Amino acid sequence: RVPQALFFIYSSTYFCFIFFPILDSVESVLPYEYDAFDFCQDKEEKRPSENLGQVLFGERIASSPYKFKFNKPETCKQVCIKSYDPENASDRNKLEFLKKGMQLNYQHHWIIDNMPVTWCYDVEDGQKYCNPGFPVGCYVTPAGRVKDACIINAEFNKKSTFYLFNHVDITIMYHSGKDESWPGARLVMAKLEPKSYKHTDKDNLNCQGPPMEIPRDFTSKLDLIYTYSVTFENKIRWASRWDYILESMPHTNIQWFSIMNSLVIVLFLSGMVAMIILRTLHKDIARYNQIDSSEDAQEEFGWKLVHGDVFRPPRKGMLLSVFLGQGTQIFIMTFITLFLACLGFLSPANRGALMTCAVVLWVLLGTPAGYVSARMYKTFRGEKWKTNVLLTALLCPGIVFADFFIMNLILWVKGSSAAIPFGTLVAILAMWFGISVPLTFIGAYFGFKEKPIEHPVRTNQIPRQIPEQSFFTKPLPGIIMGGILPFGCIFIQLFFILNSIWSHQMYYMFGFLFLVFIILLITCSEATVLLCYFHLCAEDYHWWWRSFLTSSFTAVYLFIYAIHYFFSKLQITGNASTILYFGYTMIMVLIFFLFTGTIGFFACFWFVSKIYSVVKVD
Repeated sequence: RVPQALFFIYSSTYFCFIFFPILDSVESVLPYEYDAFDFCQDKEEKRPSENLGQVLFGERIASSPYKFKFNKPETCKQVCIKSYDPENASDRNKLEFLKKGMQLNYQHHWIIDNMPVTWCYDVEDGQKYCNPGFPVGCYVTPAGRVKDACIINAEFNKKSTFYLFNHVDITIMYHSGKDESWPGARLVMAKLEPKSYKHTDKDNLNCQGPPMEIPRDFTSKLDLIYTYSVTFENKIRWASRWDYILESMPHTNIQWFSIMNSLVIVLFLSGMVAMIILRTLHKDIARYNQIDSSEDAQEEFGWKLVHGDVFRPPRKGMLLSVFLGQGTQIFIMTFITLFLACLGFLSPANRGALMTCAVVLWVLLGTPAGYVSARMYKTFRGEKWKTNVLLTALLCPGIVFADFFIMNLILWVKGSSAAIPFGTLVAILAMWFGISVPLTFIGAYFGFKEKPIEHPVRTNQIPRQIPEQSFFTKPLPGIIMGGILPFGCIFIQLFFILNSIWSHQMYYMFGFLFLVFIILLITCSEATVLLCYFHLCAEDYHWWWRSFLTSSFTAVYLFIYAIHYFFSKLQITGNASTILYFGYTMIMVLIFFLFTGTIGFFACFWFVSKIYSVVKVD
């Protein structure tokens, strides 16, 4: 077994070290295992073990049939021969599936020493782009249109024809030891160039000649011979082995300025909002505290008038407390995950670690969810504590699991490698009901034992009548406006995150993502507090749900942006892929809804408690 964490190469060692993950496409959400396309397989080696994150993302890895010795070049070496007979139904299905993969531009993703094998080619302005994958083949349509993969060879010009990349030129670059005490070498880079050759004589392969054509109509027997060539080069330092991949990712040279520009604007706006609130509030509080008690009834106006109703329990407090508990759980999970990613523990080289960390943290954070939900529900004077605990433990996770289960059924019907095995689903349910639910009950127990949160002012028995509101102080316009500023600080990062999920690009800027996360907290808090202050000045004291929905409306903008991204950036075709895209997007939107809503609510709760605790109220 070759270790994936650190790979040593010795000249006397015979090794098989290429691993084949799933094949995916920018035109389809359905990934497939390497074996599904009937390529050459290695039946001797066992599959590498996978962690929970890899299983949830469908990253199934197969061992490689490409075998060679270190520093011994190979030229046009045969891997295997695949024969197809048109009279055999199984062969027809296999070949049709292979042609469908070429038609939808499915791509290989090979791994050597836990590094992607890249296909580097020239793009516009003389720059070079290194793609961590290469296409299965290319298809020339009856109208003569071709995919990008066909442009590399001018001979790919016959209409209604599939061209299979059945040969790869692999270049292994390594860093050798300079000291006799360490005679080995470490792999630092692996590149390949896909090619297509029609091998006419399997006993005398020379990897030259016309490309391997697969006609659209399969009428005669067909032999596909897979070959490869290997060369070795000694260069590039070990510490720089990821640089050529990250530096050549698209838009990386542009996004630094864009992200910094966005952060500066958001920080400036946040500072202005904070300054306006503090100056206005300072004057209000100073004026209220200077008024004599005899003039109090005549001089009160604005937000002080509603001091007897501002802490009146909200309608549907049960649901709000459940959302707050789940939002707290998601907030802590996200913060810890991003912090660990910034420290380098969850880098792209550590496959599946990010998802594994997030799931495990969510399971273990049931206690704060139960505590916050129970404490807030008790503050809202709720009495159905059993229902509150059950909803906190089951409502939002149940919605996510139901959506995930339906998506998994679609993947299973389509035979995709992203379909979660039944055993993993059982394990997830066991973690949910065996760990998360009991921890939620424990947190709720301590939450209900605590006293309700004490408010700085008493609540009147009779609710005060709310005066007629202007258009801008009505609930809906304020909620819609409240999500614009938080969304403005995340949409650039959101573009790259969506690219990494749906366009299969590598995301590695966790430092910027953590900074944007902090800015999102600030903007959600300040935008919600500002609008809450305006509504209180308009004598509207229904701020509980409004504070939650004002910042959580950012999730609606996220969903609108996801729709725009789907139609403008992706080339996804097929009903199943469309349903999967929007199904998984709804999970993201729900998580973001709870997360941002909780931030806005607690910021507003602190703000309202603070301002009413520093004024004189008779």
